[in-house]
Amino acid sequence: MAYRITKAIGAMALAALAGLSAAAPAVAEDAEKTPFISTQNTRTIKGEQYIPGIWVDPDGCEHWVMDDGVEGYMSPHVTRKGIPVCRRANTCGVMNTDQFFATDSYRISKHGQARIAEFFRSASAVGYVIAGHTDSRASDEYNIKLSYNRALAVAKVARSVGANITDVRGYGERMPVASNKTAQGMAKNRRVEILCFR
Repeated sequence: MAYRITKAIGAMALAALAGLSAAAPAVAEDAEKTPFISTQNTRTIKGEQYIPGIWVDPDGCEHWVMDDGVEGYMSPHVTRKGIPVCRRANTCGVMNTDQFFATDSYRISKHGQARIAEFFRSASAVGYVIAGHTDSRASDEYNIKLSYNRALAVAKVARSVGANITDVRGYGERMPVASNKTAQGMAKNRRVEILCFR
């Protein structure tokens, strides 16, 4: 009985070996000079080079980020608590929106686009935050939306010339720089501010 089982197993092993040799690729005619290389079930995997992206957050902190999601601060300087010491923004440009936008509009004229593009080409900051503001006419909700759309329009022009826009904000009427009780004050409040990180 044991002899028959052993013989059956041996026969199966021979059949398996015969199947493997039949499936193997043919060996070159001059086997002594050309080594046998199997190309069956192989594939080439090309490595990817990780190139970190750099961005500046609204607080002026530069970050590096890899495309697999790993991220860290660029600044080696930290406080005693381990918090990075980052750049601080200063307002480097204030645009009176009356000169760039029609009333209740967030489309910038061609002339206005050229002026904004020239500003960003000549500015030497590592990052910018664009903040839109309005006067107190209309509802708060409407003014937030209008100021944000105007800031987005400015950011679009800035990005078209390679400026690093890190954040776009719309404050509406919530941060006035002058009284909304006079025409001159309302005109000052209708603005887009550009904050620069150097």
